[in-house]
Amino acid sequence: MTNEAPPTAHKSPTERTFHGDTVTDEFAWLMDKEDPATLAYLKAENAWTERATAHLDDLRQRIFQEIRSRTQETDLSVPSRKGDFWYYTRTVEGKQYGIHCRVPVRPGEVDPPMSGEKPGEEILLDGNELAAGREFFALGTFDVSPDGNLLAYSTDFAGDERFTLKIKDLRTGEVLPDEVTDAFYGSAWSADGSVLFYITVDEAWRPHRVWRHAVGSGKDQDTLVYEEADERFWVGVDLSRSEKFIVIDAQSKITSEVRVIPSDRPTAEPALIAERVQGVEYSVEHHGHRFLILHNRDAEDFALSCTSVDNPGEWVELIPHQPGTRLESVDAFARHVVVSLRRDGLTGLRVMTDGSTDAYDMTFPEPIYSVGLAGNPEYETGSIRISYTSLVTPESVYDVDLVTRAMTLRKQKPVLGGYDPADYEQFREWATAPDGTRVPISIVARKNTKRDGDNPALLYGYGSYEHSIDPYFSIARLSLLDRGVVFAIAHVRGGGELGRGWYENGKMLAKKNTFTDFVACAEALVRARWTSSSRLVARGGSAGGLLMGAVANLAPEAFAGIVAEVPFVDPLTSILDPSLPLTVTEWEEWGNPLESAEVYAYMKSYSPYENVAKLAYPKILAVTSLNDTRVLYHEPTKWVARLRSVAPDGEYLLKTEMGAGHGGPSGRYDAWKEEAFVLSWILDVVKAV
Repeated sequence: MTNEAPPTAHKSPTERTFHGDTVTDEFAWLMDKEDPATLAYLKAENAWTERATAHLDDLRQRIFQEIRSRTQETDLSVPSRKGDFWYYTRTVEGKQYGIHCRVPVRPGEVDPPMSGEKPGEEILLDGNELAAGREFFALGTFDVSPDGNLLAYSTDFAGDERFTLKIKDLRTGEVLPDEVTDAFYGSAWSADGSVLFYITVDEAWRPHRVWRHAVGSGKDQDTLVYEEADERFWVGVDLSRSEKFIVIDAQSKITSEVRVIPSDRPTAEPALIAERVQGVEYSVEHHGHRFLILHNRDAEDFALSCTSVDNPGEWVELIPHQPGTRLESVDAFARHVVVSLRRDGLTGLRVMTDGSTDAYDMTFPEPIYSVGLAGNPEYETGSIRISYTSLVTPESVYDVDLVTRAMTLRKQKPVLGGYDPADYEQFREWATAPDGTRVPISIVARKNTKRDGDNPALLYGYGSYEHSIDPYFSIARLSLLDRGVVFAIAHVRGGGELGRGWYENGKMLAKKNTFTDFVACAEALVRARWTSSSRLVARGGSAGGLLMGAVANLAPEAFAGIVAEVPFVDPLTSILDPSLPLTVTEWEEWGNPLESAEVYAYMKSYSPYENVAKLAYPKILAVTSLNDTRVLYHEPTKWVARLRSVAPDGEYLLKTEMGAGHGGPSGRYDAWKEEAFVLSWILDVVKAV
């Protein structure tokens, strides 16, 4: 660490008053992205971070080369069949982005073409060409029309997730004049490919309108199909796998409403499946003469029902509610239905034959794993494709015969350099939270790692939105494990690992359970002698960054370092401002502090920014992006400024990507460099260099 002094943000006190409580925010001026002083401060912080980590340059380069050398840079995804073509994405050594391709299905061809030349290959979209000369590039929509003739795609060159939608004629290679700006993710084609449905966002970046566009016409001729007035709701649009219906869904955090349009009559009025009822969530999947409905009506962990396509109304039960088995999604095929679920902290798949009671749950060999459907665009099929991984097993793609139940491995992600999963071990352990709740922890380490309390360790957590951090394989993580670092995931409340109740007990006025669960997991690792607090780093991003900021205040002595990526560390300020992106939709996750004094006081009591104190904080690395729409850059910026002001003896670094969004750098090599930066910092903190 350099002996120079870090940047100091000047103080310009601004007051806010809610519920009789006046708060002074001396760094509110940093919220002005257009202020030259803000940009100058961010650049000064970047320069300071660069100087403060200059001693890690060689280590960063070594880690980057390790990631690169273990990765098969020229590679190919498993082709998926849709109609008369196999679709796949390939990467080329030295190029940042994927190349989206297809080849015709040859007569009698059943298995996907995995190796060798691809006769008749057609490049649909080359991300490298689109990204040429740009600092950032991301695809939003990639949607081929049912007849295979047209491609709808959308691009973002800033990282703000406001996309420009275009249409390409795959027969000629021509990009048509049709263009829509400020589009959101998602699109749906009519059956004949003459009409495209798409979504636009409002000023607060809320997807709220569904439009119908006739190919070849101007945007000014597009028809508004549906507009969602309730600011708590987002809208989405998709084409059913059967290609029979356009599905328009409106969802808040806890309530759903779905409409459908026959894809062969795209100008028809959307038909309502079931009116919204506060607190009832449901999704719709077309299956022959019926709509399958996955819902939580009188079913906390969800149940599966169906209703008539011709006259949607009564819901007929297919899978009753079973507490502890969370039904997460349903996918319909011509003669089978597949339900994705989770039970006992693990994901699973249940296969039903055409909706009968003849159902079975697929089984897998490892005690800790993650499994889910992967692609599956075809409705008329007797097999499904799944993706399987664990902390030691690279992502593996299987095709499963739904009749014989036979699994065929199509591809396991290559790990170059002689990787052997037998050199590593994974474990499931449990911590006990202060209220007695048992919290699962997934752990991976080099085989025969001693539990002597002296291992460096990294503990990852998230714990919001019912989003589960399931066990997964990471090439980059090998650079930690091979240096003796123990890696663990804390499956804290607020996530969905143990069902809907696990989520409910980590949100709103129970949010602090997320934080105390994480601290309990850290303490459990120390008690089990996996590590010690002096060699333990915590890491989390986005809402997981809130977790990082909260535990820094709650138990600074439990960690040697904390990595907070795009962290939601000033939640009360953001949730009090309904003009900001996401705020109104977030009230059902965190509570509404504008209306409720109780929610206001509760959020204030755990907000990392509000509770910075003169404590002996662990070393902190905060990473953010200037164009992030989900968690605005100023949250970690203000947080670091206040940490420096209130607890000046600590070591705090802020790194801002000046041309990226919520996901950080967009190109794969840039992302590897960013990961190498973070991992080198972690290794330095835990003294595993």
